[in-house]
Amino acid sequence: MITKRIIPCLDVKNGRVVKGVNFQGLADVASPVDLAKKYSESGADELVFYDITASAEGRELFTDILVETARNVFIPLTVGGGINSIDDFDRVLKCGADKVSVNSGAIKNPDLINEAAKKYGNQCVVLSCDIKRVDGEFKVFAKGGRENTGIDAVPWIVDGVERGAGEIVVNSMDTDGVKKGFDIELLSMVQNAVKVPVIASGGAGSIDDFITLFREIPEMSAGLAASIFHYGEVEIRELKERLHNEGILVRL
Repeated sequence: MITKRIIPCLDVKNGRVVKGVNFQGLADVASPVDLAKKYSESGADELVFYDITASAEGRELFTDILVETARNVFIPLTVGGGINSIDDFDRVLKCGADKVSVNSGAIKNPDLINEAAKKYGNQCVVLSCDIKRVDGEFKVFAKGGRENTGIDAVPWIVDGVERGAGEIVVNSMDTDGVKKGFDIELLSMVQNAVKVPVIASGGAGSIDDFITLFREIPEMSAGLAASIFHYGEVEIRELKERLHNEGILVRL
């Protein structure tokens, strides 16, 4: 069995970490540098840094905050937001990212996945997907969840993997910030469709939600969460100890 990863997520707006519910009502949380350092020291396996308004505002990702964040973490760092070209991949990697997450940029130009995988390797390219139920079907949203693309989620993810994405982040907009558990239905569909690592995002409200995730979908590679870690509702070390005690393989 593969070791399960626990990944805190920093949603950054105007240089500050924010968090909302269902991608709405963003509230200020903390400095990304301070939080990144805390998570790096507290047992997180990786860290995700999203500049969540870069795509919607049509600008590049904040590199100064990213550089400072990268200096303070000693675990793999995935960075996304406003990634629209190979030059954006290059810039973010030079700022200290280990992997680059692409979302809206890949929707606009799917060949970006192919180009990035060819230049940097599949392991560097993460396809992040904001997904919501629309009339009973899972649809892909762009620009930080603001725009329904009409694209069916699972075929889009399968195509992304075939193009070279080495990892998938599934952001369930329906469960985001609600803290009632991960979207098992959606995540199962995605996991059954691809062979690359899948990261579950959206809905974690307790340690039990992570246990349910990894028991219901044993192949799931990682669980990602934000507010429960930011507000100290769940401590990462405690979470990993519980998972270990439940027979779920984690790095302690």
